[in-house]
Order: sequence, then C-alpha cells, then structure tokens
Amino acid sequence: MTEENNDELIDLVIIGGGTAGLVAAHGAAGMGASVVMVEPNHPGGDCLWTGCVPSKRLLSAAHAAHVMRTAQVHGITSVEPQVDFAAVMAGVKDAQEHIAHHDSVERLEKAGVRVIAEYGAFTADGEITAGDDVLHYRKAMIATGASPVVPGIPGLREANPRTSDTIWELDELPKRLVVIGAGAIGCELGQAFGRLGSDVTLVEAAPRILPMLGEQVAHVVGEQMRSEGMTVLEGSKVTGVEGDTASGTATVIIDDGTRIECDEILVAVGRRANTANVGLDLVDVELDERGHVVVDDLLQSSNPHIYAGGDVIGKMPFTHTAGLHGGLVVSNALFRLRRKADHDKIPFAIFCDPEVASVGQIEGDDIERHHFDYDQLDRAVTSGTPIGFADLFTDSKGRLVGATVVGTTAGETINEMTARIHDGAKLRDIGQMVRPYPTFAEGAAKAANETLREQYFSDRTRKLTTPVLDLLGKVDHPRG
Repeated sequence: MTEENNDELIDLVIIGGGTAGLVAAHGAAGMGASVVMVEPNHPGGDCLWTGCVPSKRLLSAAHAAHVMRTAQVHGITSVEPQVDFAAVMAGVKDAQEHIAHHDSVERLEKAGVRVIAEYGAFTADGEITAGDDVLHYRKAMIATGASPVVPGIPGLREANPRTSDTIWELDELPKRLVVIGAGAIGCELGQAFGRLGSDVTLVEAAPRILPMLGEQVAHVVGEQMRSEGMTVLEGSKVTGVEGDTASGTATVIIDDGTRIECDEILVAVGRRANTANVGLDLVDVELDERGHVVVDDLLQSSNPHIYAGGDVIGKMPFTHTAGLHGGLVVSNALFRLRRKADHDKIPFAIFCDPEVASVGQIEGDDIERHHFDYDQLDRAVTSGTPIGFADLFTDSKGRLVGATVVGTTAGETINEMTARIHDGAKLRDIGQMVRPYPTFAEGAAKAANETLREQYFSDRTRKLTTPVLDLLGKVDHPRG
C-alpha cells in the first residue's frame, strides 16, 4: 500500500460520488481545501445513472405519446403512437451523456479533486483505505447513497425482477408490466411505461398509492392513471411470484388470490442505505434501525470527524436535498460554521401526471388548510388539463407553513410557496402579489384568495363598511 499525504492530513476525504459528494468535493476544493473522492464507478450517482435524469427523459417520451393519443381534447384527430422503444432508450442514454460531463472525473480533477476509482472503507479512526491507497484525513464524508430493496416475497428474486437500477437495461418494451410499490418511483415509471404501450398493473400494499401524501392526492393521481388504462390495486399485498421473467412469463400473486401474468416485474418498494462494508463499526459511526447514518442538524455523525449527506442519512432522499447536504458539510466540517439543515422547508416533486409537489408542514392541531380546485383555474381549463388542486397550510398566526400542489407544472409552482414559507409570509402577502394571467402559478394564490374573500366579503365586514359608504356617498354627492 501507498501512503497519500504521509506528512499532511487530507482536509476532506469523501466516500461516494453522487450529488452530495460531488457538491462537497467541488465546494471544498474551490475553497482551497485538499480533497480526495473515493468512487469505484462513474461519478454522478443515482441521479445521473438510474434516477432523475433517465426517468425524466423516459417521462418526456411517454408524455409525447400521451399527447398524440389524447389530441382529440383539442379538436385534433388522435393517433396511436408507434413507439420505437430502442430509440426511446437511446434518447435516455443521450441525455445522460449530455449531462455527464458536469459530474466527470476530468471536471473534478480540473477543480483540484483527486479521484480514486476504488471502493473505500474506514480501516481506523482517521484512516480510509481505497485500493492500494491509505488516506489520512482531517474530516471525512460518507456519501454512499442507497440502493433499491427487493423484499423477501417467495419466488420474487427467482423471477429476476427489475429495480430502478436495472430497468434501464431493457431493450424491448414489456407487453405486461407489474409494478410492486406505488410511491414516487413506482408511479412515475409505471405511468411512463403505460403511456409507451405496456399493460401496467400497479400494486400498493398501503391503503392508497403515494402513501406519504394525502388521500386527495392519491385519488386524483390514481383516477388519472386508471383513465389511461392502468390497473391500480391499493391495499393489495403481493404474497408470491411464480415463474421467471428472464425465460418467459411470471405470475404475481396478490393476497386476495388474484393472479397477474406479466413479462416484467418492477420492484419499487423503497431503498436501503449503502452502509455495509464501509467499516463504520471501526470508527464508531452510529446507524439507525434501517441502516442510515445517524447525524445531527449539522450533518455530523457520532464520530465528530465524520459527516454524512445524501440518501445515506435517509432524510428527504432527493437530489436537491443531497446538494444542500454537500454544501453544508463543507461549511460545517471544514470551517465550523454550524449551518443547520432545515429539512422541514425543503420542497419535493413527483413527476407523474398530474405532477405532485409539496413543502413544509401539512398536518397539525393548529394547522388550517386553504383549498382551490384546478377545474376552476383558467390556465388549467384552457390547456385542456383541469385536473388537480392547490392546498396552502397556515399556522395559528396565519403564516404559511406548508403547501401541496397537484397539477400541471406543480414542480414549478411549489418554488414560490417555498420562498414564501422562508419569508414568513401570510395569506394576504400571497394574495396581494400580482401574477401573469393565465398561469398555473395562480392556482396556489387562489387558495389564499378563497380564504381572504370569505374573510373580507363577510356579513361582519358589510356591517362595518355599509355605514361608511353611506356617509361618503353623501359627502361625495355632486350636489353636496
């Protein structure tokens, strides 16, 4: 083995080259720190190679097919799209290649980061071994991400199911696809394959799809999926699988006895932190019951010299959250600035159709809900997509503390509400802002305006304003 920086500690050694690790590496190197990233695969992580980038490119292709199939809503003859699935997947790879240079080893090295293409593990406190290199660090960051879980359902593993990691290896569109799990990944990919032409059955063990969100969200999204021909089974548990998709047909068995034949199975029931074989037990890094690295608000682990960020800590496992974590680790680990991660004010979006986006606190004893349906939103009506709603949530002082938006461009609309929460805005602040007409951004504002209208245009208000109007009417009368 060789000793890296034998006489001098490395300021920051990062295990993992996903978003959190990339942001931390570029940030630390840009501030003049010595940085080593240990990543056995191409940098970019789940987001670039198996998550955000490929899924959104697939969803874009699926949307184009859906528009062709439903053009009659605009008075245009609908046509059944002829899907070249190989070309669709080539488009996915093109998008990845176009974006990959942002995360490349060359760009990291140009920024001053040394990249070691090996698996890394802690071998002693203050020491990480990666291949033939022994790295001594001042601070370390765990950014190893997470991987899809394949549950121990009898016959499932033997059926060679796909996950969000391996679905991109398909070169033919499956005629019949069963998706086990209807969270964000299951809903996005299930709907995409359905729109491209697969006969999709979505199976969710919880009482509703998108179980992390409210009942109305699940209803709107589920009804849209069913209208497109998907089978959506809620409160249905898969008890077994027979057959092998690699050699022919598999049969998925539901707890009520239903048997579903399929050509492919996609498992999307959750993800597990990649904390095995990293040597965390040797450096006293605590893990929770699900294997996530336990960190405080500063992203510091139980070992004061080791920080963690991204999916490996299990807090809001989204790319933009991982990016935030990367920046915070640089500030806190290297410069002791004590910047805290406020996960309660981080928005997220699910890119099914209609889109779903949410931020902040949406439940609580003192929380008040303000609602507006998109079938009354002019932009939604004129676009032919009057589906969805906006909910705003305020605390006992009338301040905006949360929002949920379901509808076209919900992922964009949520950004304004996030900024408003950070600013401590109240409903009247949202209602008084002028927005272009007609836009989808008006939807959330109208949720505020509905409540304000009830408050201002009430019998109580009229009892106060009517005498004033009578008096001013007499004063302003042209004849005095």
